[in-house]
Amino acid sequence: MIKPFLKKINSFSPIQKKFPLDYIIPVYHCVADTHLPHLKHIINYKNSLEFEKDLDYISTRFEFVDLQTFIKNHDKKRNKPYALLTFDDGYIEFRDIIAPILLRKGIYAINYINPAFIKNDDMMFRLKVSLIIEKILSKNFIASDSLVNFLMLPNASKKDLIAKIKTISYTNRHLLNQISIDIDLSFDDYLENNKIYLNIDDLQYLQGKGFDISAHSWDHPYLTELSINDQIKNIQQSIDFMSGNGFSNESLAFPFTDFGLKTSLFDKLFKDNKTLKFTLGTAGLKFDSVDKNLQRVPMENGFSASDEINFESNYFNLKKIFNKNQIIRI
Repeated sequence: MIKPFLKKINSFSPIQKKFPLDYIIPVYHCVADTHLPHLKHIINYKNSLEFEKDLDYISTRFEFVDLQTFIKNHDKKRNKPYALLTFDDGYIEFRDIIAPILLRKGIYAINYINPAFIKNDDMMFRLKVSLIIEKILSKNFIASDSLVNFLMLPNASKKDLIAKIKTISYTNRHLLNQISIDIDLSFDDYLENNKIYLNIDDLQYLQGKGFDISAHSWDHPYLTELSINDQIKNIQQSIDFMSGNGFSNESLAFPFTDFGLKTSLFDKLFKDNKTLKFTLGTAGLKFDSVDKNLQRVPMENGFSASDEINFESNYFNLKKIFNKNQIIRI
């Protein structure tokens, strides 16, 4: 709870001249100039102007590099820290909006994708949550008795319904399909009329333009909801897809978060995948007791890159005083 409060007051703090690490790994999901109902209620995505401003600011403080340069030199001291730009989930906007911007500016990025969705015949469960919320917020929506009974929310307001639906997780995601039937929302129709994900041709096209494609789990679960064997199975399936289709298998980004993942999981992944150089979480500026697990800085929190990076620098230095800037795994 303290972190959002500190972010609000951080804009009054002076920008740190020296960045505390030798690199930064920003992570985005999407950039769009239109309303995207499947993302609007789960991701605070930026528009193209905001994104370009972010890139311009990052360029003043960091040197954007490609994956191979980062692998070889990210832990070496330099005057200007490296920036490795990353995107998660493989949304079509990377091809249509983001790639043209990056190519014009000469900036590399790596895409971490979920192979389960590249045929655009299904979507990650949180996108279904967003679509359901969009329907509930529509002007003429009235919750049926069957819906409020199903959710066990008698006399519920729209706000109550939305809060309850947001609690639906990966392991009970089948409930979203049942709710969609009740509110007359067809996920299949939405997928048919809206291309959400990059398909295999798109991924190969982007690879040909110099962008890398890598693993982000098979179908984007909350990993800590799964047994360690199922965690490994889900992740390994996505790594094998990369290897089988000529994409990069030198890095892996965990879906949602790496919070709570055990050392034994990392040991197994690196043992079974000899080409895997590092894995990625989303905890901001932090060290990790697994030295091959690096943390990224989420950039879609409603702040500019300058505010976000300045906050992370200040927060890292604050935690350093109390020896709290490292994740310790068991």
